[in-house]
Amino acid sequence: MGEWTLFSPGDKAPNDGTYIEDGVNSFHMGINNPQIVKLHKGQRFPETSNHERKWKRMPKH
Repeated sequence: MGEWTLFSPGDKAPNDGTYIEDGVNSFHMGINNPQIVKLHKGQRFPETSNHERKWKRMPKH
């Protein structure tokens, strides 16, 4: 089983990391000023800016 890639508000973070809001149409339109949060494994994701957004883990650099 693989790790989920998109998370809803209230879901628990699968790993420590930095997560960013991602939108349904972000591939075409992008997102202006997305929220970014740092969470530890097991912490719950906060509410997003609007109901069409989800949380996605940011890649490590």
